[in-house]
Amino acid sequence: MPNNAIAGRKRQHIIETAYRLFRRDGFHATGIDRIIAEADVAKMTMYRHFPGKDGLIVEVLDWRARHFHEQLDRLAEAAATPERKIGTIFDWHQRWFDSADFHGCLFQHALAEFGDPVHPVFAAVSRQKTGLRERIGAILSVSLTKDRADSAAAALFMLIEGATLMAQMGQGKAAMAAARKAAASMLATANA
Repeated sequence: MPNNAIAGRKRQHIIETAYRLFRRDGFHATGIDRIIAEADVAKMTMYRHFPGKDGLIVEVLDWRARHFHEQLDRLAEAAATPERKIGTIFDWHQRWFDSADFHGCLFQHALAEFGDPVHPVFAAVSRQKTGLRERIGAILSVSLTKDRADSAAAALFMLIEGATLMAQMGQGKAAMAAARKAAASMLATANA
């Protein structure tokens, strides 16, 4: 196996290990030495791939965002109408809330720990959240004008984010039921 393929696998292993630790313990509470130990890599390997912890955090968030958006895109492709596509996004969130390893939104946690708008972690969170809102807007733009689609996407995005926070507080089923009801009403009005 070529050296750059091995290096790429090592890098990905570090990212996935850091993801698991950040998700479980938080960003500030997880030190580089802990990641090195859990990933079973040498310090030189870690610092060759990630010279600083902030860069590693951004890579973890960007990796998670790509994975999340790919999942949603695949699900939405299978649905026929914009309303059903939005429904699949809500369904995905409900399954996530109900899963045994649900610990809240990694991006919301990152924002809580890195609230400075000029920090690179803040920018990574912003990219993911903007990406979700834009995906919802693109789905709705098939049947709505751009302004109406953007407005509805912003509202749907807020419903999802609020339901995610409520799910972290142990109220996922009730929050998602309320979000679905509000979304259905809003989409009916937007399409009228």
